[in-house]
Amino acid sequence: MACSPSPADVIASEGDTEPMLRTQEAKVEADQAEDCLLLVWSEQDEPDIEFDKSHDTVKGGAISCATGTSPSQFEAAIAALRDAAKSGNKARLLEQVGLPLLYIDAAGERRELTKEEVETLFDDVFDERMIEILQNLDLSQMTVDQGQGAFFELGSLWLVVDEEGGKPRVVTVNRQALDEAAEAARRQADRGQGEEID
Repeated sequence: MACSPSPADVIASEGDTEPMLRTQEAKVEADQAEDCLLLVWSEQDEPDIEFDKSHDTVKGGAISCATGTSPSQFEAAIAALRDAAKSGNKARLLEQVGLPLLYIDAAGERRELTKEEVETLFDDVFDERMIEILQNLDLSQMTVDQGQGAFFELGSLWLVVDEEGGKPRVVTVNRQALDEAAEAARRQADRGQGEEID
């Protein structure tokens, strides 16, 4: 009898289960992300372990689990895109683009563009607004979608990975999503919750 918990103890421990469950779920997610990173690192010659551990979580979950590569690979791709966009060199920018490139225009029409078509339509696909987004890409602003890749600005720009642990490439430019992102930013600014984007 002395070893049995009192009813008050049972009620108290039941009330404590929710925080314990949340802690356990967070631990399971962290363990899964660690497993994903280990798998990705096994495919890389010189993984950036410290950077990857501290930057693996973004909106949507763990970069390594959702995309099959490491945060440091995304950081390198993003830096290359930023530099190419700032240089004004079309060839440098096109090196970061996967082919065929899916281009969705402002009306929502989808086209798979070959290298020649991307070069011909470069100024439409990578107009001033898209170049500005590329110049300001930041890993912390990225969202991942399990098995689909990673995106910026409500899906205006999608990057995917061709091989486990590899470097991401731009595969979709979505002008329709870019317009929607700009409109959302304007509405937010009108409510006094952010800066207006032209």
